[in-house]
Amino acid sequence: MSQETTLDPAVAARLKRNADGLLPAIAQQYDTGEVLMLGWMDDEALRRTLTSGRATYWSRSRGEYWVKGDTSGHVQWVKSVALDCDADTVLVKVDQLGAACHTGSRTCFDADVLLPADQ
Repeated sequence: MSQETTLDPAVAARLKRNADGLLPAIAQQYDTGEVLMLGWMDDEALRRTLTSGRATYWSRSRGEYWVKGDTSGHVQWVKSVALDCDADTVLVKVDQLGAACHTGSRTCFDADVLLPADQ
């Protein structure tokens, strides 16, 4: 495990954060492509994710960092992390153990499917 205490300055300089200093982080199952959830990361959460191998997010409601699975056991083991072309969104490919959604569902995107008007 790396002993770095700050995010690589070259990476940090590229990031386009929102007004709260956060980036949306999409978690995707690495081997199936299934989109699991959306969380938020700041520089420290991204650094922790990159150095620990566990997905770490910033909880906007609790105002603290949380490592996915620490309380639920539904761990996200990080396989890769990528920035999108604008460097304003992070894609975290993970091996998800158990449910990704706080509701207990595998994915946060299966309960309320909206269809286009022509379908």
